[in-house]
Amino acid sequence: MSKLKIAVQKSGRLHDDSMKILKEIGISVDNGKDQLKASARNFPLEVFYLRNGDIPQYLRDGVVDAAIIGENILIEKGNDLTIIERLGFSKCKVSIAVPKSSKANSLKDLQGKRIATSYPNTVNQFLEKEHIKANLHIINGSVEIAPNIGLADGICDIVSSGSTLFKNGLKEVEVLLKSEAVLATSPKISTDNQALIDKIQFRLKSVLKGRENKYVLLNVPNDKLEQIIDILPGMKSPTVLPLAQEGWSSIHSVINKNDFWNVIDELKANGAEGILVCPIENMVL
Repeated sequence: MSKLKIAVQKSGRLHDDSMKILKEIGISVDNGKDQLKASARNFPLEVFYLRNGDIPQYLRDGVVDAAIIGENILIEKGNDLTIIERLGFSKCKVSIAVPKSSKANSLKDLQGKRIATSYPNTVNQFLEKEHIKANLHIINGSVEIAPNIGLADGICDIVSSGSTLFKNGLKEVEVLLKSEAVLATSPKISTDNQALIDKIQFRLKSVLKGRENKYVLLNVPNDKLEQIIDILPGMKSPTVLPLAQEGWSSIHSVINKNDFWNVIDELKANGAEGILVCPIENMVL
């Protein structure tokens, strides 16, 4: 039987989040310490643990069929590769930063300056679009130290929480792009393995949809049923069940997490009681 080969980052937060979502979609991987490859017990799949920056070429060459990878790496090294699903985790941005003591406060202040980065393609394209000319110093490693040792006037690197910039006395002056983990596929994927990746994508969509929503149960007096139902967004329509207490019903529905507290406040204001909120593992639509 054909096995799907999927690449993930060998270590770090993206690795941890990738393995977590594989587990959530029902794929159990026997990965021991320092392994470069591991097989799933219950799905025809092999996981390759690779350096993030090497993954685009492995996809391009067909060494792996798919990858969970940071979108920022694809923008830098794999613009020709296809993203089939945005995964919503390991979010970050690629930003230009300068020392806090610098007089530069915007991108235009870096005209003719030196920028240290490990994202030369991304930076060059962005600067060209903005009609800014700067000298790039390509560094693989700790870019943040470059201004402190006189190597550059500013840096361009990934920013998650901003704590690394703060620790190195840097301030953000421009955001080039926002990134998250994505599922990308190889242009050389076989028909059999495409069918397997379609199954994985279906499961991922169900998990991601579940993460976006919460399941709610609430008790409502029957004379307020109609106005409560109008407040609930739901999927198609909420479930309404009679309670043992005469004149009351229980309503079951789903609320998007972005609207959650506003909807809850409105439900309470309109007579809903005993509101119970539950997480959703999967939503299969």
